[in-house]
Amino acid sequence: MEDRKKPLLEMKDISKTFLDVVALKNVSLRVNEKEILGILGENGAGKSTLMNILYGYYRADSGQILINGKPAALNAPFDAIGNGIGMVHQHFNLVEHHTVLENIILGSRRDSRHGRINFRKAEQTIRDLCIEYNLEINPRAYVWQLSVGEKQRIEILKALYRKVQVLILDEPTAVLTPQEVDGLFLTLKNMVETGLSVIFISHKLNEVMAVTNRVVILRQGEVIAEKNTQDTTLQELAQAMIGDEKVYSLECPPFNYTGMSLQIRKLTIKNDMGLLAVTDLDLEVPHGSIVGIAGVSGNGQRELAEAISGMRYIQSGTVVLDNRDITNKTPADLVKLRLARIPEDRMGFGLISDFNIAENLVLETAQLRFSKSIFLRWGSIYANASKLIKDFSIKTNRPQSLAKYLSGGNIQKMLLAREMSLDPNMIVASQPTRGLDINSTNYIHFLFTELKKRGASVLMISEDLDEILLICDFLYVMYQGKMMGHFRACDVSKMEVGLLMAGSTTPTAG
Repeated sequence: MEDRKKPLLEMKDISKTFLDVVALKNVSLRVNEKEILGILGENGAGKSTLMNILYGYYRADSGQILINGKPAALNAPFDAIGNGIGMVHQHFNLVEHHTVLENIILGSRRDSRHGRINFRKAEQTIRDLCIEYNLEINPRAYVWQLSVGEKQRIEILKALYRKVQVLILDEPTAVLTPQEVDGLFLTLKNMVETGLSVIFISHKLNEVMAVTNRVVILRQGEVIAEKNTQDTTLQELAQAMIGDEKVYSLECPPFNYTGMSLQIRKLTIKNDMGLLAVTDLDLEVPHGSIVGIAGVSGNGQRELAEAISGMRYIQSGTVVLDNRDITNKTPADLVKLRLARIPEDRMGFGLISDFNIAENLVLETAQLRFSKSIFLRWGSIYANASKLIKDFSIKTNRPQSLAKYLSGGNIQKMLLAREMSLDPNMIVASQPTRGLDINSTNYIHFLFTELKKRGASVLMISEDLDEILLICDFLYVMYQGKMMGHFRACDVSKMEVGLLMAGSTTPTAG
C-alpha cells in the first residue's frame, strides 16, 4: 500500500523469537508525519512486542529501524526518547507518593542547569503543555490522589515534556471510563494537529475506526493487512484480525436440559481500581455442559471468575449454584459446596510455590479430610499426593518436591488434580490451557469432557477462540463487562464471535 506522505519512522523486516516461540516474523510498517496509526490484533498477535522493540525494551533478532530515513540503534528506552519516541504503557510507571511534577521531570534534564532543577520553570512548562494539549491536571497533586484517567495524562505529559515526535499508546483505553476515552481521543487528534504522530495499539475495532487514519493488522506475529481507515469497514478489519471465517457445524443436536448448575442475574462487580468491571451481567450454565466465555483479556472476565469463586465482592446481583444462593460466600464455603476453581494466575492465586506438591494438593481440604483435631495426618496427605501424581501424570520425582520447580504444564495438572479431587459439581476455569503444550492442552480438554459426562458443569474463560468453539456446548462473548451474545457453540461462525469480541454488534443467536 503506497501513499505520498513522508515516512517519519519505518520498521523493516522485524523478527523476534522467545526461545522456540516466534513472536514476530518479518514485520514492516511505517509511521507518517501527523497521523494516528492503529495497530490492531488479538492478544498474542505481537503488537506489544513490536512496540517494545521500537521503544528499546527488546532487541529484534533481525530487521532495521529508520527514523527520518536514517538507521537508528534503539538499545534502550533512553535511545528511543533521544530519537523522539515516547511510550505510554498499559500499566503505568508512576511513583504514587510523588507529585505530578516530580513524576514528569524524573530522569529528564529539561529545565535543569548544572545538575540543579528549576522547579518553577518546569512547573510552568508542564502547565503550558496542559493548555496546549487540553490535558487538565494539577502539577502539585500527588499521584495517589488521582483517578486512572488523570494518571494516564501524566504518562502522556511525560512524553510531551521530553519533546517526542512519535507517541506509542499501548491499549490506552483499557482502564478508562467512556467519558475519559472521549477525552483521550480529542487529545490525540489535537496532538496530531500540532505536528506529532501517534501509534495507537488496540484490539477494539470501534475505537480504531473512530480515531485512526490508517490501520496495520497483525495476526500470529505477521502483518496480515494495511488499510486506510476511511476505506475499510468493521467487518473487513475483523476478518483480517480473526482469520478465515469458519462455521464449526451446520446443525446443532438437541441439548438435554436437566436444570441449571449456575445462574447469575444482574451481576455488578468493581475492579481493583474501584471502577465497574462487570455491569448487570446474566449467565447460565446448564447441568452437564461446558460453557465458554470468549473475549479479549481485560473485559471483566477475571473479575467475574473471582466473584463466582468467592474471591471478589459482588456489588449487586445474585449467583445461584444448584438452587442455592452463593452470593458473596467465602471460598471455604464454596469448597464445601463442591465448586472448584482454576485461577488465571496459577502462581499468585493457585498455589504456594514454596510448599511441596503434597501440601499444595490439600490446601483447600486439609481441615476437612486430612486432619484429626488440630493435627494434620501427614501419612494420608502423602498417600493422597502419590495417588494424584500417578492419576494425573504429574512429572515429578516425589511428593516432597517444591511446587515452584514444576513446569507450567505440570503446575496446571497439579491444580486440576486438587480441584478434581473435590468431586466437583461445578468448576470455574480461567485460561486453563494458556502456555501449555498440545499434549497438556488435550489432557485438560479430556478431563473437562469427563466431568461433563458425569453431569458436572464447566465454566471456561479463554482468550483462545478456537479452543472455545472446539470444546464448549454454549458460548458467551464478553466485552467491557457485558455479555454481547449467547450462542450454541456448534452453530456460530468465528467471524461473528470475533466481531463481538472486538466491540461490534451483530445479530445474536441463542
